[in-house]
Amino acid sequence: MKRPLLYALTLALTALAGVLHYATSSAVATFLVSGLALAGLAWVVGVGTESVGARFGPAITGVLQSTLGNLPELFIVLFALAAGETVVAQTSLLGSLFANGLLVLGLAIVAGSQNTADGVMRFSARLPNDTAVLLLLASFLIVILGVSDQMGDRASRHEVAISAAGAVVLLVIYGAWLWSYLRSGEAVEPSLESSPHHLPFTRALLLLAAAGVGAALVSDWFVDALDPAVEKLGISKAFTGLVIVAIAGNAVENVVGISLAAKGEADLAISVVKNSVAQVAVFLYPVLVLLSLFFAHRLTFVVNPVLTSAVALAAISIWAITGDGRALAFEGLALVGFYAILATLVWFE
Repeated sequence: MKRPLLYALTLALTALAGVLHYATSSAVATFLVSGLALAGLAWVVGVGTESVGARFGPAITGVLQSTLGNLPELFIVLFALAAGETVVAQTSLLGSLFANGLLVLGLAIVAGSQNTADGVMRFSARLPNDTAVLLLLASFLIVILGVSDQMGDRASRHEVAISAAGAVVLLVIYGAWLWSYLRSGEAVEPSLESSPHHLPFTRALLLLAAAGVGAALVSDWFVDALDPAVEKLGISKAFTGLVIVAIAGNAVENVVGISLAAKGEADLAISVVKNSVAQVAVFLYPVLVLLSLFFAHRLTFVVNPVLTSAVALAAISIWAITGDGRALAFEGLALVGFYAILATLVWFE
């Protein structure tokens, strides 16, 4: 589909979501259309980010793409917290980790392995290993807080304070890693000059501003329709956050990562996906934990035992498969399988 048509479709879905929110009482329709509009807005953010980044170089563009690509997710979580939907807020963040680290990475490996003579996708090992360490660090915080909560020890009475302190630690370590990574010369991203999405700088800024406003509005409508919609559809809030919100909010990484891998640009594909995983685990999640201190409902790193185990096992699996800088198609399918099993389990929650 041509880019102008995608712009028009995103605008139409956004407008339709607003009409459904204000002029009808159909929560299910508002919920579904808002979800599609969020996916479209995520794509628009990705286009604007690449074009703005053309002025600053590839390394900064990578940071911009990862940060602004998570803009819809940020708004969804903030509005969910304001509405008291802490389950959706937390599972949508964890869902972004699982969707990018298991589903998208797995599909990218499958696509990338088809472009090599021996069926092995090869890429630089530094970024996979770096992001594995960051993800394991976040997993460590989630696991020890989860165990403390289940045991009911003295520390479990201070989970908000411990989560806030842990968030600061994660942000400091992420900042130290990011500074080192940007200076290393290994931060690779697609060539912006050859990108079909490249726009003039001023137009790209306006596009980002419009997409940001749209994402904020649609996120509010999406969260407002959430309760009645999931009740009528018969799906759990955990599944909504872990699967539906995560996939819609990460449309940029979903499309870009897989398409780059299919073109044989393995390093670039891994960069897009892995940067997003690191951003969610040790930047977006900690930032939202700290921001939630200003809400009546607080976001913490205390997760139910099933998802606590899933986070730890996912971190280990991602490191085991990508840490050596090579991956086979069946390993990509295994990551997709992990995600499918988790999504099936959460469906019945």
